[in-house]
Amino acid sequence: MSDAAPMRAVRAAPFPNGEVGIVWEDGHESYFPGHYLRCACPCAKCVDEMSGRKVLRNTEVPETVHAVKLEPTGNYALRIDWSDGHSTGIYTYERLRELCPCCQ
Repeated sequence: MSDAAPMRAVRAAPFPNGEVGIVWEDGHESYFPGHYLRCACPCAKCVDEMSGRKVLRNTEVPETVHAVKLEPTGNYALRIDWSDGHSTGIYTYERLRELCPCCQ
Protein backbone atom coordinates (compact mmCIF):
# COMPACT_ATOMS: atom_id res chain seq x y z
CA MET A 1 0.00 0.00 0.00
CA SER A 2 1.38 3.40 -0.90
CA ASP A 3 1.36 6.49 1.29
CA ALA A 4 -0.82 8.31 -1.23
CA ALA A 5 -4.24 9.45 -0.08
CA PRO A 6 -6.94 6.86 -0.80
CA MET A 7 -9.08 7.35 -3.88
CA ARG A 8 -12.37 9.09 -3.14
CA ALA A 9 -15.76 8.77 -4.74
CA VAL A 10 -17.02 11.77 -6.67
CA ARG A 11 -20.52 10.35 -7.07
CA ALA A 12 -22.29 7.24 -5.78
CA ALA A 13 -25.84 6.05 -6.37
CA PRO A 14 -28.04 2.98 -6.13
CA PHE A 15 -29.55 1.91 -9.46
CA PRO A 16 -33.01 0.39 -10.08
CA ASN A 17 -31.38 -2.84 -11.31
CA GLY A 18 -29.90 -3.39 -7.82
CA GLU A 19 -26.37 -2.26 -8.58
CA VAL A 20 -24.45 0.43 -6.74
CA GLY A 21 -22.52 2.74 -9.04
CA ILE A 22 -19.52 4.82 -8.05
CA VAL A 23 -17.58 7.36 -10.09
CA TRP A 24 -14.08 7.84 -8.67
CA GLU A 25 -12.00 11.01 -8.70
CA ASP A 26 -9.67 9.43 -11.29
CA GLY A 27 -12.66 8.93 -13.64
CA HIS A 28 -12.94 5.16 -13.12
CA GLU A 29 -16.50 3.84 -12.75
CA SER A 30 -17.40 0.87 -10.53
CA TYR A 31 -20.67 -1.06 -10.68
CA PHE A 32 -21.32 -3.45 -7.82
CA PRO A 33 -24.09 -6.06 -7.88
CA GLY A 34 -26.18 -5.55 -4.74
CA HIS A 35 -25.77 -9.09 -3.42
CA TYR A 36 -22.00 -9.02 -3.96
CA LEU A 37 -21.58 -5.74 -2.05
CA ARG A 38 -24.01 -6.66 0.75
CA CYS A 39 -22.12 -9.94 1.30
CA ALA A 40 -18.92 -7.90 1.67
CA CYS A 41 -20.34 -5.89 4.57
CA PRO A 42 -17.56 -5.07 7.07
CA CYS A 43 -19.74 -4.46 10.14
CA ALA A 44 -19.36 -6.28 13.46
CA LYS A 45 -22.48 -8.35 12.78
CA CYS A 46 -21.02 -9.65 9.51
CA VAL A 47 -17.33 -9.89 10.47
CA ASP A 48 -15.97 -11.10 13.82
CA GLU A 49 -14.37 -8.07 15.49
CA MET A 50 -11.60 -10.03 17.18
CA SER A 51 -10.48 -12.34 14.39
CA GLY A 52 -11.60 -10.39 11.31
CA ARG A 53 -13.23 -13.60 10.06
CA LYS A 54 -16.38 -13.21 8.01
CA VAL A 55 -19.37 -14.69 9.86
CA LEU A 56 -22.12 -13.67 7.45
CA ARG A 57 -23.12 -16.54 5.18
CA ASN A 58 -23.80 -15.37 1.63
CA THR A 59 -26.76 -17.76 1.52
CA GLU A 60 -28.40 -15.75 4.35
CA VAL A 61 -28.57 -12.67 2.10
CA PRO A 62 -31.45 -12.54 -0.40
CA GLU A 63 -30.21 -12.65 -4.02
CA THR A 64 -32.50 -9.69 -4.73
CA VAL A 65 -31.01 -7.45 -2.03
CA HIS A 66 -30.35 -3.91 -3.22
CA ALA A 67 -29.16 -0.62 -1.79
CA VAL A 68 -31.96 1.68 -0.71
CA LYS A 69 -29.83 4.63 0.39
CA LEU A 70 -26.14 5.60 0.28
CA GLU A 71 -24.87 8.03 2.87
CA PRO A 72 -21.36 9.51 2.86
CA THR A 73 -19.48 9.01 6.12
CA GLY A 74 -16.85 11.70 6.51
CA ASN A 75 -14.57 11.91 3.49
CA TYR A 76 -13.60 8.27 3.62
CA ALA A 77 -16.60 5.94 3.34
CA LEU A 78 -20.22 5.17 2.51
CA ARG A 79 -22.87 3.75 4.81
CA ILE A 80 -25.43 1.74 2.88
CA ASP A 81 -29.03 1.02 3.84
CA TRP A 82 -30.02 -2.33 2.31
CA SER A 83 -33.44 -3.65 1.31
CA ASP A 84 -33.03 -6.52 3.81
CA GLY A 85 -33.02 -4.00 6.67
CA HIS A 86 -29.26 -4.09 7.28
CA SER A 87 -27.62 -0.66 7.60
CA THR A 88 -24.63 -0.81 9.96
CA GLY A 89 -21.83 -1.44 7.47
CA ILE A 90 -19.44 1.39 6.70
CA TYR A 91 -17.63 0.70 3.44
CA THR A 92 -14.41 2.69 3.17
CA TYR A 93 -13.57 4.06 -0.26
CA GLU A 94 -10.32 2.12 -0.14
CA ARG A 95 -12.20 -1.14 0.45
CA LEU A 96 -14.80 -0.34 -2.22
CA ARG A 97 -12.05 0.26 -4.76
CA GLU A 98 -10.47 -3.09 -3.78
CA LEU A 99 -13.86 -4.77 -4.24
CA CYS A 100 -14.46 -3.24 -7.68
CA PRO A 101 -15.49 -6.21 -9.86
CA CYS A 102 -13.61 -4.94 -12.91
CA CYS A 103 -10.36 -4.56 -10.93
CA GLN A 104 -10.23 -8.20 -9.82
